Amino acid sequence: MPKSVLTPPPGLGGGRSMQRGRPVVKPRDLHGTLRRLWALTRGHRTGLGWILALSGLASASAILSPLVIGRAVTALDGGHPVGALLALLLGVYLCDWLARFLQQFLMAGLGQRVIHFLRTVLFSAMENLPLASFDRRRHGELMSRLTNDVDNISTTISNSLTQMLTYFFTITGIFIIMLRLSPVLAAVSLAGVGLVALLTRAVTRRTRKLYARQQQLLGRLNGQIEESISGESVVKAFCREEEMIRQFEENNRALCETATRALIWSGYLMPITNVINNLSFVAVSVASGLLAVQGAITVGTISSFLLYIRQFTRPFVEIANIFNNFQTAVAGAERIFEILDEPPEPPDAPDAQPLRSPRGEFELRHVEFGYEPGRLILRDVSLKIPAGTRVAIVGPTGAGKTTLVNLLTRLYDVSGGQILLDGRDLRSYRLEELRRAFGVVLQDTALFAESAGDNIAYGRVGASRAEVEEAARIAGADGFIRRLPRGYDTVLTQGGLELSQGERQLLTIARAVLTNAPILILDEATSSVDTVTEEKVQRFLLTATEGRTSFLIAHRLSTIRNSDLIVLLRDGRIAEKGTHRELMAQNGLYAAMYHAQSGGGEA
Repeated sequence: MPKSVLTPPPGLGGGRSMQRGRPVVKPRDLHGTLRRLWALTRGHRTGLGWILALSGLASASAILSPLVIGRAVTALDGGHPVGALLALLLGVYLCDWLARFLQQFLMAGLGQRVIHFLRTVLFSAMENLPLASFDRRRHGELMSRLTNDVDNISTTISNSLTQMLTYFFTITGIFIIMLRLSPVLAAVSLAGVGLVALLTRAVTRRTRKLYARQQQLLGRLNGQIEESISGESVVKAFCREEEMIRQFEENNRALCETATRALIWSGYLMPITNVINNLSFVAVSVASGLLAVQGAITVGTISSFLLYIRQFTRPFVEIANIFNNFQTAVAGAERIFEILDEPPEPPDAPDAQPLRSPRGEFELRHVEFGYEPGRLILRDVSLKIPAGTRVAIVGPTGAGKTTLVNLLTRLYDVSGGQILLDGRDLRSYRLEELRRAFGVVLQDTALFAESAGDNIAYGRVGASRAEVEEAARIAGADGFIRRLPRGYDTVLTQGGLELSQGERQLLTIARAVLTNAPILILDEATSSVDTVTEEKVQRFLLTATEGRTSFLIAHRLSTIRNSDLIVLLRDGRIAEKGTHRELMAQNGLYAAMYHAQSGGGEA
């Protein structure tokens, strides 16, 4: 697997009301994750200082405008001119608009730079994970981390962060000025703020559980939709459409009910907050009126204070909503760090040797392997394979055939024992050079949303069109490729679903042919082709494997009769080995399997 050009730094691995209603997922370690996220963005924070300054400037504009208005009211009350104050107020409003515009402009650039880097690092980390990591997780769940979780962080950085900064500066500044204007009225205002804080805490504690449940049900519904769409042919073949609709309705109804309850609870917050704000406004008005009667406060100060009280309480509700979004983003960051913390494929040893012109001589010494601890798939497998040997691996389903060839290419490392290539342990070679020594046709055809020619050229970087077409001819794929709308330039969609399974298999065989690798692995290469195509593939196999070490996994025993060595695996052990004639003469398990497939005939 190619090395990533981007790796996480050492030690890392790891809005407003329109955001309301998004599922809230609480992080396990808020402060620790924030520290790691901050450290991860090192080198990508250009402009953050300006954003902080602009947040302060926007807040200052919001803080000064009521003060200027109060002065203007006082001036009018005293019969003084207010032209200069109105000009100053206009300047404050223009400054506020400009500061907020520049703040959003800079934050958009900063946020996207950070997300671009984060997404690249995460994808790079995924590409360097061992295959076992993908076996432990559903592919859709990994895709969710790369898309949904990164998008949550993007939204928080681009929107919520700037709002949080502005609200923090605004609340702090307003409270200081309110204390300077009138400590008594400031105390009255704090009573309303306290009620809003208690209300927000009570509602968000309730909605957090509902949104977590909503996220769980949404995941279940999405999973069912994915299974239904990907397996639609099976659903129709077994006439299970009504059952799938019934399950969908159940999951959809549960999601709808939970989401409705969550939205209703969230909807309580703003109306009740408005009532509290209005009551606070009345209380401040009454208190300020009493103070004005006593001559302790001016009309202009009252005007300023009433404007401040409106600005002072609302940010607390918005901060609660932002904090919910913030928690969801941090929880997404934790899920991303789980991937970044996964140990990558074992690096090459410091003394790793290059693999030049491999002969293809293999020796397996007491090999053991299990995908899970304590559950061995292969047990004490020992085998010597001379260079240039055509080896067929057969056995019942689950015997460990594909697992064995995965160990040869080091997609997995042995749990015990050794595998030697040309007299050296596989782990002593550079991994990239080792894998380039193999041409592989896997049982599951993997095609990309690229042209047919590019899918074949995936086997060797820089291959010419003539070489690609020659590989296709050898593999028997040239004919159907030329019948495609644009021939070799036809772009395949959805993993090549417009092709038959056999045609997809021939493309992967052509890809392996193009590698011209000294060692070949063909895992059920003829499992999905018709009889006529199988004969073509057999002729290719005889030609392509001549003088090369090759491993053929097959269920059709008639396709591997000409192999130099047939290894029969059963329950993770070598049950029988030898040539076709030798195994037939033993009249053991291989002979029984062959007779069962051929109807009792011998060839």
